[in-house]
Amino acid sequence: MSKVSYLTEEGLKKLKAELDNLKGVQRPEISRQIAEARDKGDLSENAEYEAAKEAQAMLEMKISRLEDSLANSRILDESMIDISRVQILNRVKIRNKATNSIMEYFIVSETEADIKAGKISVNTPIAKGLLGKKVGDQVEITVPSGIINLEIIGISR
Repeated sequence: MSKVSYLTEEGLKKLKAELDNLKGVQRPEISRQIAEARDKGDLSENAEYEAAKEAQAMLEMKISRLEDSLANSRILDESMIDISRVQILNRVKIRNKATNSIMEYFIVSETEADIKAGKISVNTPIAKGLLGKKVGDQVEITVPSGIINLEIIGISR
């Protein structure tokens, strides 16, 4: 049984669009490739056929995972999110105590994470270290590169 994943409305739409693409575009394309390879003769020595079958298996596994993820997803109403303490779907403004640099992250589910857009997974060390904290709290977080000291300077939706 998969664990529940909390998503925004935007994240849910993105997952559904990806699933529709896999089922409606990529699945028929792989079926076409298998049919073409089958038409070329002896399947026991047909590398194209084997590659297409392997690609089909990988695609079906990805579709299955996405369907499972969607079935176990819950949409969170962002307007109901409490901002007194850090939690999923909060924007958190933090200051690195060592460099005095200020960063802002949006804490989202693993499927919505996109570091380039400032969205970090709730399962990252930084997000885990911030969860439950409030403005003014100072936290020490262990990350792969060492320990960082952060101060929470803002929480918003």
